[in-house]
Amino acid sequence: MLVRGLLLLLALILLAATAEAGKNKKEKVKKDGSDCEDWRWGPCVPNSKDCGLGYREGTCKDESKKLKCKIPCNWKKKFGADCKYKFESWGGCSAQTGVKTRSGVLKKALYNAQCEEIVYVTKPCSSKIKSKSKAKKGKGKD
Repeated sequence: MLVRGLLLLLALILLAATAEAGKNKKEKVKKDGSDCEDWRWGPCVPNSKDCGLGYREGTCKDESKKLKCKIPCNWKKKFGADCKYKFESWGGCSAQTGVKTRSGVLKKALYNAQCEEIVYVTKPCSSKIKSKSKAKKGKGKD
């Protein structure tokens, strides 16, 4: 009975110590040395060319920071990498212009980016007719 009591007491002390250690880790993660809450972030500027790794500058009162960021190499430059859109299916091909059109509705604006609510994109109509069935290459042939 005495042994069970000691084990139970030891388990409670161990549980309390690990819970306190977990709280300290969470507090350290939240603190970044700044009490400022109204950060204004600029666009992601790539280190070289127009995509890849880069940085974003932020300011808040008298403070400034640089955050690492990444611009995907297939992003739509017209909209900016911080504006995310939900696009509908491509429309039919216009015989007059030779292009297809579709619209996108703003889904998310990252880092307080100034984004258009609705955007329109076009692409040239394909002159090739794609076949639905494709033969498997290299299999079943002798």
